[in-house]
Amino acid sequence: MLKRCISAIIMLAIFIPVILIGGIPFQVVCVLLALVAYKELIDLKESHSKIPLEIVICSMIVLGIIIVGATCAELSFQSIVLLFWILFLPTLFYKGKKYQTNDAFFLASSTLFLGSAFHSLIFLRMQSIHYVVYLLCITIATDTFAYLVGSAIGKHKIAPEISPKKSLEGCIGGSLFGTILPTLYYIHFIGNQKIWMVGLITLVISTMGQLGDLFFSKIKRENHIKDFSDLIPGHGGILDRADSTLFAVLTLMLLKSFI
Repeated sequence: MLKRCISAIIMLAIFIPVILIGGIPFQVVCVLLALVAYKELIDLKESHSKIPLEIVICSMIVLGIIIVGATCAELSFQSIVLLFWILFLPTLFYKGKKYQTNDAFFLASSTLFLGSAFHSLIFLRMQSIHYVVYLLCITIATDTFAYLVGSAIGKHKIAPEISPKKSLEGCIGGSLFGTILPTLYYIHFIGNQKIWMVGLITLVISTMGQLGDLFFSKIKRENHIKDFSDLIPGHGGILDRADSTLFAVLTLMLLKSFI
């Protein structure tokens, strides 16, 4: 527990100033986090065969371009097309099982998912720091109260084969507090919209964040691992910490036009 708390304090000391500063420092951190998360996915043993190093390097470069493409929609689209050619065409020239089409689709989907999520974070920070704070309020409040409520009164398991500790009561409690507090923040700092609409969309984002947590737990189950890596002592890897946030930020971008 002590190790976990120390790691949390260090992460806050790093990320809070970066979020406040925004701009290039924020973009650089997003790219670095995405690359580490990408490496964690590539290291999964059950999802694909061993990927040639040159393919990994090329896909990482394109991942970075997609993320910083938040400043230019045309660049972002061009980088996605480039990604397909870089990943798909080489499968025609590698012999045997060294690099197959299923590997190419695995890398493409991983790159697009992480690229879109971190691209969205940069885009939101460019618009206003309050969008990033609103998003983090949702995920942190949801995760915290889901744990507290689940530990106190959780009895009905929602997905015991994926995450044995998650309960229906915890999920409801997490979504409840993960909706009320961020909704109040949004109304006060971002826009004086209809509270019921903001609350409904916040609830959807909170729920999708919890589904993202379950999704990444399923990936770990399928690959027989406890954590994606041991990068953060007591917490695991980047994907262990950002799982719900990745789903939440994409949901926010999807629904942002309604609030």
